[in-house]
Amino acid sequence: MKLSVAIADSRALPSAFVVWRGIEESIQKAAGLGYDGVELALKQAEEVDPDRLAACLQRAGLEVSCISTGQVYAALGLMFTDPDTERRRRVCGVFEALIDLAESFGRIVNIGRVRGQIGDAPRDRAEGLFLDMARRLCDYAGPKNVTLVLEPVNRYEIDFVNSVAQGADLLHKVNRPNLKLMPDVFHMNIEDRTLGGELARHIEQIGYIHLADSNRRAPGQGHTDFQDIFNHLKRSGYDGWVSVEILPEPDPDRAAAEAAAFLRPMIDQYNANKPI
Repeated sequence: MKLSVAIADSRALPSAFVVWRGIEESIQKAAGLGYDGVELALKQAEEVDPDRLAACLQRAGLEVSCISTGQVYAALGLMFTDPDTERRRRVCGVFEALIDLAESFGRIVNIGRVRGQIGDAPRDRAEGLFLDMARRLCDYAGPKNVTLVLEPVNRYEIDFVNSVAQGADLLHKVNRPNLKLMPDVFHMNIEDRTLGGELARHIEQIGYIHLADSNRRAPGQGHTDFQDIFNHLKRSGYDGWVSVEILPEPDPDRAAAEAAAFLRPMIDQYNANKPI
């Protein structure tokens, strides 16, 4: 298991949900706190210079864990379920460019709220649009060895795919081996019956996990039982990334430090095959 933290470019909009801004500076800070990688929150692939990114990662000894796409929805207003042909063409192009970038950095691209709303449309219609776009992008990503990960998001933020079980059901319908689940334990705390148990039940479909406490702050600052989560993951044989996507409170540096101080010992024990 490896530990990552969400970061964005310094020019990202205020709505970008990350801990730090400024990619190169953030990478250095993450390395200093004991993170293994960074999750890049991007709205377009052009926001990063691949050569500079590669050099910075090499100096820090870090990896890119995932490219997350919340800003494709929040900043660009694009989504898979949009019935407008031109806007669907645009979101496909944005994702193809991010997949191209992920081929060299992380090989994982997330699908969060960009999967879209149902709204007033018939549910079957919205789901059909999602299935078409997801299959198209999975087929594009497959030869590049890139996995797409679908993140269930709670009902107060979106009306489509709220629970891990709903996400798993949609994966079966897409029927592509390089589409996996990306559970976020903050959203699970709202939507799912259990945390550790539900992760274990769907472990074969999980490709990446977001960690935040019950109050969306750093793990250890709320009431989420992370020991139970890690115990279930350990018994299930999970060996992928866990990434910190939290409120940058009371400030970004302290939030990142609190998360690392709480999680790093647990992950080191996890990887050493010791009880958590």
